[in-house]
Amino acid sequence: MIENVLYYLENSANRFPEKVAIREEEQTITYKDLLKATEAVGTRLAALNLLNQPVGVYMEKGIKALCAFFGIVAAGGFYCMLNTELPDARLAQIQDVLRARVIVTSAELKQKAEELFADSTVFVIDDLLSTAPNAELLQAVRGRMIDKNPLYINFTSGSTGVPKGIVVGHRSVIDFIEHFTEIFGIDETDIIANQAPFDFDVSVKDIYSALRTGATLLVVPRPYFSAPARLMDYLADGGVTTMTWAVSALCLIKTFHGLEYRTPTTLKRVLFSGEVMPYKCICEWQKYLPDVTYVNLYGPTEITCNCTYHILEKGRDYSGGIPIGKSFPNEDVFLVDDEGKRVTEAGVQGKILVRGTALALGYYRLQDKNAESFIQNPLNDAYPERVYVTGDIGKYDENGDLVFCGRKDHQIKYMGHRIELEEVEKAMSLIDGVDRCFCVFEKEKERLKGYYVGSIDKTELYSVMKQSLPVFMIPGFIRKMDEMPMTKNGKIDRQAAIMLAEGKKQ
Repeated sequence: MIENVLYYLENSANRFPEKVAIREEEQTITYKDLLKATEAVGTRLAALNLLNQPVGVYMEKGIKALCAFFGIVAAGGFYCMLNTELPDARLAQIQDVLRARVIVTSAELKQKAEELFADSTVFVIDDLLSTAPNAELLQAVRGRMIDKNPLYINFTSGSTGVPKGIVVGHRSVIDFIEHFTEIFGIDETDIIANQAPFDFDVSVKDIYSALRTGATLLVVPRPYFSAPARLMDYLADGGVTTMTWAVSALCLIKTFHGLEYRTPTTLKRVLFSGEVMPYKCICEWQKYLPDVTYVNLYGPTEITCNCTYHILEKGRDYSGGIPIGKSFPNEDVFLVDDEGKRVTEAGVQGKILVRGTALALGYYRLQDKNAESFIQNPLNDAYPERVYVTGDIGKYDENGDLVFCGRKDHQIKYMGHRIELEEVEKAMSLIDGVDRCFCVFEKEKERLKGYYVGSIDKTELYSVMKQSLPVFMIPGFIRKMDEMPMTKNGKIDRQAAIMLAEGKKQ
């Protein structure tokens, strides 16, 4: 029985010692050397008693960041990628929750890391990599770990204005990756193109699919996504066979006519998730790569990557939308009505709930939120059984496939990220010069819109928001209003406000 994800690395290093495990532009590392790097980092960190403790990784994504990840795991801890693109204020919020006493960074970012995480001990990855491995120490740490130990923590938007940390354990990743790689036929011959940032759980599929099968992980540098020709050359020259990408990234290639410039003919499969795939975008990909297998994946971070999938059928008309499909093995995705009773009839909407081993361990230091989102299975009153309430609404189509129908609350999916509108509104409301405000998501045009009353200029408001929020949480459309219509209960009348605002010139 596999109890630790490092088994994947050890097995691939044994089977394919000289094979390239990770490629990052011109840099490469073999499986043998990746295992050595893991043991070196793990040995140094294991001396710090990090069992079940979080360790922050403040680095650009790439080979050395992955060495840090696996080394942290070898030391008994769990990693949290601290994205260097995030504003300092956002990173401070994350650290307030995480309370990581150890941070791993690069030499270039050491000074910045020491300023940002002043209460933590900062290690430079190159120094850790120079440590002589101690097999006896690592084995002792491994012997104290079980498959329910945390593996990583990813932070998402929180409705209270504080980021939520979602903790995922080894067993959940193992359970998912075993089925994921088997169903889609990923093996040692594959080259997996990693698009997603390492703090986004789409990357978990790339990283651990490669480790499990002995495939090569091709890390796509962030700047390539603003240079379409360079991106397409990188994918084609790299011989990419597998792309598990966010919908927004695939749409970006379509927008910039990337496939028209150069088509990566080695591609076997394109899997997408994060938001609803626009019909025109999938048609564009199918036009240039008709023999590729296309898969729609669904599932929030709390269930470990994905819980349903739908393999697109050749010749089928998806103009009405692509279903999110059927459950992965060992996961039960089902619908209930407002009374908690199961919904089975086609066309009837219900709340999407998920049960299974792949569920995350829960939210970090957020017991109230855990009790709200990870609940007792409403269909089971005989023994304790935890299910996750996704907050999404779905229905079954005539084929028995699940269809996503939207959100139940103010949470949205934008640019592949889950965003609580309340958090954006709270950040906006705290800015000097903003008296009242609210945000909406316009699904038709895929844009986040903000409305406010106050003295601050909208250009300045946008600039101030950039200091505290990730770019994907800042409304691309901001409108200043003279007054904010209210309901009789004293709440903002959003619909009336939108109509009033849209009836005027910006």
